[in-house]
Parts: sequence; structure tokens; C-alpha cells
Amino acid sequence: MKIVACNSNLPLARAVADTLGMPLTDASVRRFADMEVFVEIHENIRGEDVFVIQSTSFPANDHLMELLISLDALRRSSARRVTAVVPYFGYARQDRKSSPRSPISAKLVANLITQAGADRVLTMDLHAGQIQGFFDIPVDNLYAAPLFARDIQERYAGRDLMIVSPDVGGVVRARAIAQRLHAELAIIDKRRPRAGVSEVMNVIGEVEGRDCLLVDDIVDSGGTLCNAAEALMKNGAKSVGAYITHGVFSGNAVARIGASPIEMMTVTDSIAATEAVQAARNIRQLPIAPLLAEAMRRISEEASVSSLFD
Repeated sequence: MKIVACNSNLPLARAVADTLGMPLTDASVRRFADMEVFVEIHENIRGEDVFVIQSTSFPANDHLMELLISLDALRRSSARRVTAVVPYFGYARQDRKSSPRSPISAKLVANLITQAGADRVLTMDLHAGQIQGFFDIPVDNLYAAPLFARDIQERYAGRDLMIVSPDVGGVVRARAIAQRLHAELAIIDKRRPRAGVSEVMNVIGEVEGRDCLLVDDIVDSGGTLCNAAEALMKNGAKSVGAYITHGVFSGNAVARIGASPIEMMTVTDSIAATEAVQAARNIRQLPIAPLLAEAMRRISEEASVSSLFD
């Protein structure tokens, strides 16, 4: 078993390697003068079970190319099996034709990863579950729900909790956590007049006097969650927190969240934290290295991955 780290989230790759008690494979992922990606593996991997760790986060296109070229390098180096470990799968929000003459980019990226040489994909909280079907190779989709549920039990013990989905599309994800916590579920009814802009219409559920926790898979600009938090407070919520799997935090998202009613936003470290995120007063990260490491170990040993969430 070998672990190769690209450049998108080196701290996570090192933490996974440390958890498994093994070093990262000696490899270099760098740029030519014109910014073309160049990958070189400096040790023998013939016949090895190789895992490449790379989130396709900002800059998404650069990190995607690093992943693709690394997969090609490993395939041409005669690795026995190559697994693309993509904690945050970019382009997942383009999973259907949302308008005439628009692409399904998630399917295109799935094709690219497969053709580049991946034999298997390991990812976490895909934006849409059907993306697993876009691949013609096995896909293991890990869930942050158990991790979040344990943290909520520790931080919010004894409080009157209400789990809130910030939109109708996230109900299944929020319900999974609500069931683990034996808590009630509320839903934000919103509309999106254009991409990246959301408006809250109604709050479905009794949130007055409750400690509300918003649950979602991605925080990008932060507009949806901040609007939802304000709507919950206007409806009498005692407090508002958030548990989000992937902290994209584009633009001035960190400042927007800092000025919002959200007391604490908890995200995983599937995307490396920027300096702004590290300095934010109300954003914290939960490590996913133990979960990824255990899933990788089970894949290597041909053991069950789904039983992690039983």
C-alpha cells in the first residue's frame, strides 16, 4: 500500500499517512515555467495498491489537472490498483441539465478521472448521490454524519436541539443526523433566483426557543446559510449553529459568516483551511483523517467500507 499526496491538502494527506503509520510516497507535483503540471514518482510502485489524495478545491482546475496527471503517472508505473481519494469532489453541483444547453460537468469529471487511470474512487458527502452512477468504476462515498453526531453530542449535551436543512434538497442529509441524535427536523423553504443567490421564503417547523443546527454538505459564498440563520432567529430560535462537510469559503464568505448570527460553524478539513478560516472567530474544523485512513485500510484489505456507518 502506497499513499501519494498532491498539493491541494497536504496537511490532510500527512495526517492520513500518520494514522496508518506509513510515510507518504516520494513524489513531486510541480509546475513548468508556463504553469503546466509535471508529476514524477521517485520510488518503485510496481504491483502496489496506491492511493492518491487530492481534493479538487480552489483553484479547482489546477487541482483537477494535478489529480489526472498523477493518475496517469501511476498507471504508467504499473501500479496494481490506483484509488483516487477525493475528499471534496468539485463540479458536483453541476450534476444535471439545470437549463437548456448547459453541461453536466460532474459526469465529464467522472469520465476524466476514469480515463486517467483510476480503478476506484473514495470521496466524502457527494453533493448528489447519483454522481456515483456517473462512474464506471467502484465509488465509496463516506459520510460525515457520524462524525458530526458525536461532536454535537459532546458540545450540545442537554440542550433542546432542532436540526435544520437549509433547503429541501438537503433534507435526507439533515434527517440522517436528526435520527442519530433523536432530534426534530426543520426545513428552510428557499428559492434561488439565479446561481449563487438564495432567498428564504418560509421556515417549516417549530424553532422558537430551540438551539438550531443547520446541516449541509457545502458552504461556498455563505449566503444561503447566513440568510437561513437570520430567518431562524427572526422565528424565535434561541441560537443558531452549523455543521457543514466541505468549507469552500469563496469570496468574502468568511467575513459574511463572521457577521452573521451563526454562533459556530463546524466544517471538516476535506479542504485545507485558509488563513482567513483559521483566524475566524466562529469557524472550526473537524479532522477526517481517521475516517479516511480506516476506509483506505479496508479497501486495501478488501474489507467492507459501508459497515463503517452501520
